[in-house]
Amino acid sequence: MNGIRKVKEYCRKPGSFICFLLIMLSALFTVSSMLYLIIYILMNGIPYINGQLFEWTYNADNVSMLPAIINTIIVVFLTLLIAVPVGIAAAIYLVEYAKRGSKLVKVIRVTTETLAGIPSIVFGLFGFLAFVLTFHWGYSLLAGILTLAMMVLPTIIRTTEEALISVPDTFREGSYGLGAGKLRTIFIIVLPAAVPGILAGVILSIGRIVGESAALIFTAGSVAAVPKGLFDSTRTLAVHMYCLLSEGLYTHQAYATAVILLVIVLIINWLSGMAAKKVGKEN
Repeated sequence: MNGIRKVKEYCRKPGSFICFLLIMLSALFTVSSMLYLIIYILMNGIPYINGQLFEWTYNADNVSMLPAIINTIIVVFLTLLIAVPVGIAAAIYLVEYAKRGSKLVKVIRVTTETLAGIPSIVFGLFGFLAFVLTFHWGYSLLAGILTLAMMVLPTIIRTTEEALISVPDTFREGSYGLGAGKLRTIFIIVLPAAVPGILAGVILSIGRIVGESAALIFTAGSVAAVPKGLFDSTRTLAVHMYCLLSEGLYTHQAYATAVILLVIVLIINWLSGMAAKKVGKEN
């Protein structure tokens, strides 16, 4: 009944009704496109999931994705290990230490927003020229991790900065009034209150890392094996799927890989959402 009343109210004002109709059509288009994509991947991939795809050693017969799954987890962990502390520290400086409205802060914000919009292939080209050729690391796990860290760093900085800004100044003033110093106030009062926003940036970063292929092809290479060290070449699930499709011989296995990649992304988002809710309730 409430929905019908709202529609009648919108119909009385043509402009509001048109906006309401456009919003509903956009939402319907978005949801239907997502459902179509998920159903298409599941229908084409699930029938070809078998035990051979999860064997420890990759070869031309089984085209196992297990090494790529392990590599994806390693890449996500090491990339976040580098990018998250640096991004949070940069955001703390911009919000808590730098003068508000200063030119330096404006330049850094413009720079981070620009870097966030740069295509991943550009980061891959930079990583190839800097890490692979200039530093003579070759196609290696370390080159891929550093390239991905540069890619997700702007997202972590901006989301963390917005989360810190959203913390009321009364929290800081109350802490100062109780005799706490600036550093203690930041780590005991401000950061815990901003954790849900920081986790949102981390979740976005994880999604980009897991789905990235272009930058890693230029830096980490495409060797289908678990690396023994930071200077060994490797491939993630996204690169594995790209390699299977580009070869043209393993299309069905590529769809099966897409299903596993979709499931991993959904699990990561679900776990991250649960963690964010739990932290939010505790705060």
